[in-house]
Amino acid sequence: MGIFDSFRKEEVTGTKVLVGQLGTGQGTKFDEELKADLRVYKRFYPAAVSATFTTVAELRGAANHHYDVLHLFCDLGTGGVITDASGDRITGTELLKAAVDSGVKLLWIGNDNSQEAYDAGFKTKGLKLNTVLTLRRLGSNTSLFLDSLLSKMQAGETFSKAWSVASQPEGKSVQPDVPHTISSIGRGGVVLR
Repeated sequence: MGIFDSFRKEEVTGTKVLVGQLGTGQGTKFDEELKADLRVYKRFYPAAVSATFTTVAELRGAANHHYDVLHLFCDLGTGGVITDASGDRITGTELLKAAVDSGVKLLWIGNDNSQEAYDAGFKTKGLKLNTVLTLRRLGSNTSLFLDSLLSKMQAGETFSKAWSVASQPEGKSVQPDVPHTISSIGRGGVVLR
């Protein structure tokens, strides 16, 4: 992958979106956040779906179903590892690589996790994938931010441009209502329609 490949415009129509969570089934920890973010995705991509995974194997399988967007909710343990109730594990980097291999354009971890866990477990360097890792959602602000980002892409802006404008509107250097995230723009030229 050359330096300019990540910014070559790539328009995706009929974007496939999965909003999922790793949990134990009914009444899981991230239900409210999942529903809020799914509502936003459905506004732009009516066929967006949601799922609750009870095992890491199910989570890994979802990454292999050729979605364009994986928006996931899962707790990270020490070293940035995702673990299910049975003790099965996947590192963030393994999840990222599975997503890249399946053609995912955007992988977003939608719930709060620590910077240390992300730094240890999510190695994005050289991956052709846009990655957003949430440090602090700031309540409903993440859904508002997501709405702004997606509306810009629906208008034809690339992910990198839409991200830049949504995260720093009107040239403001500090935007207190923007969720705290770590982002990696590895496929910045993609437009998700």
